[in-house]
Amino acid sequence: MKTGTIYKILEDNNFSLSTDSRKVSEGDIFFALKGENFDGNEFAPEALKRGAIAAVIDNPLFESENTILVNDVIDELQAVAVKYRSKFNIPVLAITGSNGKTTTKELIARVLAKDYKVHYTKGNLNNHIGVPLTILDCPADTEFMIVEMGANHIGEIRKLCEIAQPNYGIVTNIGKAHLEGFSSFNGVVQAKSEMYDYLESEGGCVLYNDDDKTISELLSVRGIKKVPYTQPGDHILAVLEIRQNPQLAMIAQIDGEKYTFETNLFGLYNKENILASLSVGLYFNIPPAKMQRVIESYMPDNNRSQVFKTGKNILICDSYNANPVSMSRSIESFRDYPGNKKTVILGDMLELGDYEIEEHEKILTELAAMDEMNIILVGEIFDSVAHKYNMLSFNSLEQLMTYLIDNPLRDNLVLVKASRALGLEKIYGLM
Repeated sequence: MKTGTIYKILEDNNFSLSTDSRKVSEGDIFFALKGENFDGNEFAPEALKRGAIAAVIDNPLFESENTILVNDVIDELQAVAVKYRSKFNIPVLAITGSNGKTTTKELIARVLAKDYKVHYTKGNLNNHIGVPLTILDCPADTEFMIVEMGANHIGEIRKLCEIAQPNYGIVTNIGKAHLEGFSSFNGVVQAKSEMYDYLESEGGCVLYNDDDKTISELLSVRGIKKVPYTQPGDHILAVLEIRQNPQLAMIAQIDGEKYTFETNLFGLYNKENILASLSVGLYFNIPPAKMQRVIESYMPDNNRSQVFKTGKNILICDSYNANPVSMSRSIESFRDYPGNKKTVILGDMLELGDYEIEEHEKILTELAAMDEMNIILVGEIFDSVAHKYNMLSFNSLEQLMTYLIDNPLRDNLVLVKASRALGLEKIYGLM
């Protein structure tokens, strides 16, 4: 009953809503969400004063004339998103994976936008709150929706699929990410497989990287419609050559014709993300020449595979996130790039639980075989094991910044890779 009331208010007000009382506009409906350090119920009175037409709360202490009391605000947000989603009879593509979700989503959105009105996840609003917000923000005239899905516990992807109801899906890859929440690599596999479970039960379609052994094996036992990246629909797609300078360039053959993609992305691993966008584009009949222009013009942001010339150094910024697979791939790409003066600055990989020491030592073992690089480590985990490998390390970001001020880098190619929580973007100004 409450869901119907809330939905009717949203429908009558162009689905205008807010979850931040400071940003409420006249006529919004305010959802009083809770966070680690705040309780949105406490801000419901402020939201109403700012012009919210109603506030959805789950604490009776804050009831007033224009509040709607529910058992759980997040449950109601998800329920109205499900109801709104049912209005759309359009392709909905869900994207998840251990690495490359956001870059793949951004590339696919730009490719499809050449011929469709596309609505897609902004930033990384990919969790149990971000997915319903993405859906409720979808314009009525949307022709294609792309929903990014993230998870750090088993069951989350299944829940997000039930909310977004995708009819197409991509798992970019499956690696050792969020092991703290998934307990093991098998837990990661189980979690990402939830998208396949959902699509199989609903008669959906999976587009997948047929070079990925783990994903190919998972799909081989399923009676789901499968579209390999190399054979999207009636098309044939093949990668002929890849190189980096330091940005990635790729030569692909599409239906017998060669196309060169000079991108602004760093890292050979981005080949998979580009392939995904090309495959989806071809499947939905986007001409290759249009895709070429879009992919070449895409500029990564938010410290994801960004390359800068600072005047002192060439800086490769990849410090938005890190896990064992993405860090190893970044190091490999960096190793293979030609150059006499190369420095790699690595920060801790977080959320690895019982595997954190083992996985950090694996990275250091990999680095130890690359004697042509200057290596700098930062973070409590790396600092606790770096002495075994005789590598320069710092326990904190502040210690690293002091070192870089006293020992400035010049004329180096510098890779910066770490989990976001370390805040390594703060050192960019010293580069």
